[in-house]
Amino acid sequence: MDTGGYRWEGADLILYTRIQPRASRDQWAESREGRFRVRITAPPVDGQANAHLREFLAALFGVAKSQVALLTGETGRDKRLRIVMPKRLPPGIEPPAPA
Repeated sequence: MDTGGYRWEGADLILYTRIQPRASRDQWAESREGRFRVRITAPPVDGQANAHLREFLAALFGVAKSQVALLTGETGRDKRLRIVMPKRLPPGIEPPAPA
């Protein structure tokens, strides 16, 4: 795993996150311990937090919700996600090196 909390697979971004549900607002935070901190307002009940996380990341990266896939961590706070061809990059993520 990239120590910065992400890695590129071609044009797709693999993102390593630690989620804080029931936050006062949705927020993208710095990378610590190899994971980006993401605060979301949704509670961790019946998949609400995962659905809300996908919506938040889709808006943040400028893609459709269908382009954000949860790869691992469905029931935990540590999650690995795939962002298909992100249009925007938040602080802390560099574009892929040219091939």
